Amino acid sequence: MLIVDIVLETADTTGFTLWPVAGLPPYRPLALSGRMTPDEVGSAMAALARHTVGASDDDPPAPDAAALVRRMLAEEEISVDGGLRFRHTGLDVTVNPGCCCGLRDWRDWSGLVTDGEVPWLGHDPTPRVELAEATVRLWPDGGFAAEPPPTRPVRIPVADLPGILRSVQDDLRGFLGLVERWAARRVPDQARELTDRLDADLAVTAPLPGRHTGGLAQVV
Repeated sequence: MLIVDIVLETADTTGFTLWPVAGLPPYRPLALSGRMTPDEVGSAMAALARHTVGASDDDPPAPDAAALVRRMLAEEEISVDGGLRFRHTGLDVTVNPGCCCGLRDWRDWSGLVTDGEVPWLGHDPTPRVELAEATVRLWPDGGFAAEPPPTRPVRIPVADLPGILRSVQDDLRGFLGLVERWAARRVPDQARELTDRLDADLAVTAPLPGRHTGGLAQVV
């Protein structure tokens, strides 16, 4: 069975007190959806804030949640590392997005359907993607190697990708709804602007390219 979800990389929230977080280990994938707990949403927002605003010795720490969100909104783009995660339970294989793969780039997978363009999935590890006829072959690492790894790849019919991306978009919409409620409670004056910016900067609700039909991915 293949499970595909959309994840972001968690931040180191040691000493973070501006809002409740889930206390997750740093630099691990956190799945985004409408099924997240309030503290998981807080962890996701902390990761977005840390990646977008960064940390500088020249800037004093934000004194409260509203100040940190204002700094996020002042940036050109709200961003965080992340992307699609593929987990095949039968093969016991998980393919995570690599370092520097942006969450916003989740839509790049549609290029395999529209023009056969293979998405870049980051580095360290460097997931390997190959398109062979009508099937995508995916490995957790080996993207820079001349030959594919000797292990069995995850195989995904290209025809299934539109359905996968629609499911991912539904999860992102669910996450955005939770963020809207989170922001209404934590930063009410910036709630609408924050939700709209996340929608735009993470490419959540804009229509997916083309009109496709496709089912759930089946992996053999």
